[in-house]
Amino acid sequence: MQHPESSQGGRPAAAPGADLVVDLRRLGAGMLAQVGGKAANLGELLAAGLPVPEGFCLTTEAYRLVTGAPDSINPELAAVHAALRTPPGGPGQPVAAAPETATHRIPAPANSPPDIPALAAMARAAVVSAPLPPEVAAAVERAYGELGADVPVAVRSSATAEDLPFASFAGQQDTYLNVVGAAAVLEAVRNCWVSLWTDRATTYRASLGIDPAEVALAVVVQRMVDVETAGVLFTANPVTGRRNEAVIDASPGLGEAVVSGAVNPDHFVVDPAAGRVVERRQGDKRIAVLAVPGGGTRTVDAAEHAGFCLTDRQAADLARLGLKAEQHFGAPQDLEWAISRGGSLWLTQSRPITTLYPVPRRRDGAAGTRGFLCFSLAQGLTRPITPMGRAAIRQIASSVARTVKIPVADPRVGPPAYADAGQRIFIDFTTPIRSTVGRAILPRVFDVMEARSATVMRRLFDDPSFAVTLRTPLPLLRRILPAAVRAGLPEAILRGIFRPQAALRRLDRFTRDFEAALELDPGAAGQASARPTARDRLAHAEGLLQRRLFTIVPAILPLAALGFGMLGVAGKLLGGNRWEDLQGVLRGLPNNVTTDMDLELWHLAAALRDDPGSRAFLAGKDTAALAAAHREGGLPPRLEAGLSRFLDRYGHRAVAEIDVGMPRWSDDPAHILGVLANYLRLEDPDLAPDVQFSNAADAAEAQVERLAAEARTRGRIRGALVRAALHRARLFAGLRELPKYHLVLGLAEVRRQLQHVGADLEAAGTLDRAEDIFFLDFAEVSAALDTAAGGGAGTGPAGGPGLRALVVERRADYDRELGRRHIPRVLLSDGTEPEAAQAAAGGITEGTLTGSPASAGTVTGVARVILDPVGAHLEPGEILVAPSTDPGWTPLFLTAGGLVMEMGGANSHGAVVAREYGIPAVVGVPDATGRISSGQEITVDGGAGTIVPS
Repeated sequence: MQHPESSQGGRPAAAPGADLVVDLRRLGAGMLAQVGGKAANLGELLAAGLPVPEGFCLTTEAYRLVTGAPDSINPELAAVHAALRTPPGGPGQPVAAAPETATHRIPAPANSPPDIPALAAMARAAVVSAPLPPEVAAAVERAYGELGADVPVAVRSSATAEDLPFASFAGQQDTYLNVVGAAAVLEAVRNCWVSLWTDRATTYRASLGIDPAEVALAVVVQRMVDVETAGVLFTANPVTGRRNEAVIDASPGLGEAVVSGAVNPDHFVVDPAAGRVVERRQGDKRIAVLAVPGGGTRTVDAAEHAGFCLTDRQAADLARLGLKAEQHFGAPQDLEWAISRGGSLWLTQSRPITTLYPVPRRRDGAAGTRGFLCFSLAQGLTRPITPMGRAAIRQIASSVARTVKIPVADPRVGPPAYADAGQRIFIDFTTPIRSTVGRAILPRVFDVMEARSATVMRRLFDDPSFAVTLRTPLPLLRRILPAAVRAGLPEAILRGIFRPQAALRRLDRFTRDFEAALELDPGAAGQASARPTARDRLAHAEGLLQRRLFTIVPAILPLAALGFGMLGVAGKLLGGNRWEDLQGVLRGLPNNVTTDMDLELWHLAAALRDDPGSRAFLAGKDTAALAAAHREGGLPPRLEAGLSRFLDRYGHRAVAEIDVGMPRWSDDPAHILGVLANYLRLEDPDLAPDVQFSNAADAAEAQVERLAAEARTRGRIRGALVRAALHRARLFAGLRELPKYHLVLGLAEVRRQLQHVGADLEAAGTLDRAEDIFFLDFAEVSAALDTAAGGGAGTGPAGGPGLRALVVERRADYDRELGRRHIPRVLLSDGTEPEAAQAAAGGITEGTLTGSPASAGTVTGVARVILDPVGAHLEPGEILVAPSTDPGWTPLFLTAGGLVMEMGGANSHGAVVAREYGIPAVVGVPDATGRISSGQEITVDGGAGTIVPS
């Protein structure tokens, strides 16, 4: 077989019928709409000088001729498209493709349509019965003849929604190997077209929100390699994420045996840079798929292949080819390859590895291996954060860094340790864990915030890349102690110990002043008699982020920390392992703003029970209709008045509330109205949350007296100290929720100011909608204001068309990230995910799921898996299974029988609230939402940290 001519000598001129058939050497990434992902990538491999078997591509124009698209589409296919299509844009959000893609993405429906198999069958029948245009047949026969007389070829599908950066669609359409003869090639081509509508391909596209009308299929026809060995090559380790390792699976015969999973292949892990095999594992390779003379394939017994089917040299050569492909595409690749009987290496397919999580990068480019902790997960946030949301958090992070005298060159960029990846926030924790003090403190902090993150962090202690380089605490103390003294932390702690009520009164005055300072004072901006300008509002928003919001944390945190510290003091005085006894003291805590919020919502529901009009209205409409009625002033008067009072105090809160790009409850109260409707379903008065909370508080106070009495048996002073410590624990521990409450209050004000700025940019024609501002950052908004003030729309990034295109692209990226289920807790700078690289602690033991104990007690009930609380329904007594929770979730807790979370630690938000309500809870359970199904009966033991399926 001759190596195909390289593209470096120039692409061949177009032949007659070029709109139907194109030589692979003429293809490239810019032709995705004409040739599909697989063919475009083969053209790019050839352009990079890599070995690809010669061939041609039958373009999507041929498919459209057969199906009648786009002008006179086959009626059956038109009906299928209409049934599968969802209205573009979702609630006020127009969605279009990123510029480099050939398909528009529409929001995926919550559940795949139940009739997909029937619709797919209808589409397949339409494609099978459609006549083949003569010009298509002639073009294929001519191109096939140019490869040689009856030459064996591979016929592969190449869809326009395939091998894309956000979705590989691997194996969704069909491939036919060792096809011989023009008639057989034409039959294989039609079969490829039909495979665009297999059940699995149709379902997969629907799950990703791909518009069916915009999907078409090209077909690649390539000369077959006389294969000795074949398989797949990943240029990054798909299991661990490690970017400096290539992984090869190999088996004798055609690669179909490996790709389809029909064999256990030989497995190699290679260091491509060094050209060295670092790991090999022999597979059984019991069968091989071979080409049959005259066409077709057969499966044979391959037991005679007792040794490895690749030499180390061949594995290293393959890894080097893969590295060249990765460098050409600019991203890790999943390649299929073959080695001919003559020893030549060939690449037959390349697609991006879409499952790898992006690697966080420090903005200062610090060298060496770095460790990054996912701050988003530590905050209980699994969904992506909008561009403006991340920009706001960068400025708050800069404020924190400056408080402890860490230099920040530009607060809009953030401190050096801040990083974004996958639209989530990561923090570089390398420096702390390279110090003895950091190793002692940081994991303990995360033990109570997100316990599995702490476990993963501790595993890195034995990694030489993170060896201790700083053994003295002095540098840390020089930063922390002056900042603590400036913030008045020692004074606050002493006041909390000796004058606890005075400490609470002082805190109340501070929070009132904090809230008053959030509002924009036009006079301070030089606008005493005029409406604040967009520039004033933007400056005020950034001023809050950079100088004001973080001040609430050192004002409150010392007292909250004192509460938990007093719990520890009591435990020491009591002696022994008293974890469960002490957790009982934390039930029904006072001064917890989240509990107060939940109970106020419950009291509103209780009041509405006596109003038949409100009850009927809540029961008769879905949450979207209820929210629309509120916006139009159409709620029953009693419901409207009660909801307005609640939103006046708590309307700044939201699900994923640390993201300023997320609508607040005051913007969209659908979630709250749904919770109210759910509360009205609770009929048993003994299960009323306010009754349970009161009972829990009484039980906790009784527990304080019982533990104090126990301590008095060892001395009156010891008893008095235990009693005082536990009372302070109860008084202050609930304040844990207060810093976030006020931070979110400030973020809501930032959001409000940005909405005004967005409205001005919309009025100026710079943005399509005011809400689009949340898909920009502060620098981009500032530049847009300059452009708008100059009177020109502009076409660059700061101009209207440029900004609008940027918003469209970022919305599409955000929508794709919404579908990402796995977010690593810890990532290294080489892409390694330590939790995946080693067996996770806990997990399943004889059917039992384990995590961190969070709230003692045992409950058996029906599980309800909820990924998003908005519009979710939880029957009273059901066990809530969630990826994580923030205050936006906690109204659901009032009717939950138990709680299971994938994220969190013993003092994470969900755990604290669960304890207060007396709900058994286990947190930090890996993949709980995937391993537990709604409707499944489970037993949750919150003291042991176990979940047992019944």
